Amino acid sequence: MKEIAQKLLDNAGVRINGNNSWDIQVADERFYERVLSGGSLALGESYMDGWWDCGAIDQFIERILKARLDKKIKLSWCLIWDVFKTKLINQQRKSKARAIGERHYDLGNDLFQNMLDKRMVYSCAYWKDAKNLDEAQERKLDLICRKLKLESGMSILDIGCGWGSLAKFAAEKYGVKTVGITVSKEQKVLADKLCEGLNIEIKLQDYRDIKEKFDRIVSVGMFEHVGPKNYRKYMRVVNECLKNNGLFLLHTIGGESSKSLIDPWINKYIFPNAVLPSVEQIVRASEKKFVLEDWHNFGQDYDKTLMAWRKRFRDSWEIIKNRGNYSERFFRMWNYYLLSCAGSFRSHKIQLWQIVFSKVGSATHYESIR
Repeated sequence: MKEIAQKLLDNAGVRINGNNSWDIQVADERFYERVLSGGSLALGESYMDGWWDCGAIDQFIERILKARLDKKIKLSWCLIWDVFKTKLINQQRKSKARAIGERHYDLGNDLFQNMLDKRMVYSCAYWKDAKNLDEAQERKLDLICRKLKLESGMSILDIGCGWGSLAKFAAEKYGVKTVGITVSKEQKVLADKLCEGLNIEIKLQDYRDIKEKFDRIVSVGMFEHVGPKNYRKYMRVVNECLKNNGLFLLHTIGGESSKSLIDPWINKYIFPNAVLPSVEQIVRASEKKFVLEDWHNFGQDYDKTLMAWRKRFRDSWEIIKNRGNYSERFFRMWNYYLLSCAGSFRSHKIQLWQIVFSKVGSATHYESIR
């Protein structure tokens, strides 16, 4: 089994027990059969179990994805069943909407406060002319506000508002009124505290229950939880809630092809029922509802953002561990999550898109902002 594994890894320039930072160090000989039969899920789980290590997991993942090794290991029956289920069942239906909040965003505010920037922005930063994570996230927030052409007094809907970072920034810098919605109880508790005294309302609510009208609508890092069976419904809701001459900005991670589920390890341990949309899926869902005004790809910035988060997570681990009672296995899981995602962006396997839409029939004349 070791020989088969090494032959595959040769395509990526990776050596088992080699001396390069991207080479893997195998501590348990059962690793080879487990990964060759279980693919990416087994790769992540065996790392969590301490069966292998690597000096630079991000570089290792970048290399195996560029070499398309993920396509050369056959699907396990469990993964085939998961794919089949997504075809039959709406995994992101309303009754399951809060699962992502409970299993990820409710892990503990201490974890995210120590890992993220001072404004607690849990999405890709914009590193152009930025010296550090705090600056890069403020530049991203301002970029969104400028793309939406915000003016004082406007009403904004933030779908998937997180801890209220964008709502707070827009209220402070642009004088707008924002309604933010989240499916995470922990996010709402902290967002209410952070946004206190501003013209901001945070609601624990599913996007399908929104009935109000707004001048602008924005969604940052939430569309990945909507699911292909709901894309058209999502666009219909946004269209109905957006005033005639309004703008809608969608900020989302995107995949290179249309799929019905995310990487199985990410699905099981990090973002349950998440799916990365493709260009085709987004365009098809928005057809006859919106005019595509601008499409901005800066996926390379997510690589840098994830590496900054990983550094802060690692440097703050003792604080995070003691406050949240997290195990060493959780540390390895979270470390693998951040670094493997960085490698995925670096390999161009996944992208980061900011898309601006206007409503069909509006009188909007849009000029792109960078």
